[in-house]
Amino acid sequence: MATQTNGVGDLLRDWRARRRLSQLDLAGEADVSTRHLSFVESGRAAPSRDLLLRLAEPLALPLRERNRLLLAAGFAPLHPERSIDEPDMAAAKEVIGAVLRGHGPFPALAVDRHWNLVAANDAAGALLAGVDPALLAPPTNVLRASLHPDGLAPRIVNLAEWRHHLLARLRDDAERSGDPILFALHQELRALPAPASERPHGPTARIAVPLVIRDPASDMPLSFLSTTTVFGTAVDVTLAELTLECFYPANEETRRALQR
Repeated sequence: MATQTNGVGDLLRDWRARRRLSQLDLAGEADVSTRHLSFVESGRAAPSRDLLLRLAEPLALPLRERNRLLLAAGFAPLHPERSIDEPDMAAAKEVIGAVLRGHGPFPALAVDRHWNLVAANDAAGALLAGVDPALLAPPTNVLRASLHPDGLAPRIVNLAEWRHHLLARLRDDAERSGDPILFALHQELRALPAPASERPHGPTARIAVPLVIRDPASDMPLSFLSTTTVFGTAVDVTLAELTLECFYPANEETRRALQR
């Protein structure tokens, strides 16, 4: 569950608990005395900016949470946050567009930290044919559109295992980020109608969970393996939270169908 925290000491305790680190563990990693860390967490000592940044490293805080920690202690945030449409983000936006276009004719899309659609190539857009327009209204949440009965769910052949995979990934995202919106989304999607468990489909199921979906045009099953790409050197919050999801054909039949 997400924990409501305000002060810098509360935030540190919360993240330390999430990462399952004792005060001794965290103090050792950040090269600070356990006594001083205890004083910071209890509010008896004010941390320096340098100390907070040192503590953020072993806690593996997302950039957004590093800013939040600094603000809680009265310091200016370190990492900027810009809209992907701002001029300063033009180079990153071009990279995103190039990856999505270059991945065609296979589906690819970019999502933000809440799994809202930022951009998609034509192949990804085609797979969304038939989805209730209400689910595609901006901001389009791709997980909701995938698992909702009015979305892609009726066309996903292996819905039980794909649903399990997505919910497990969403839960991990929520726990890693501490984002209450992700916790709420996880609860919402878990409550949607779910099919009975079934065995994985196809030969790729022994190496990865495939997405097997019926083509809305031909009704043939298309099987995909997915990869996730992030900007590994991002110092902007928005860019660090952006994820590119690229789907590759898991068999020759799918490859030929998409190339046609």
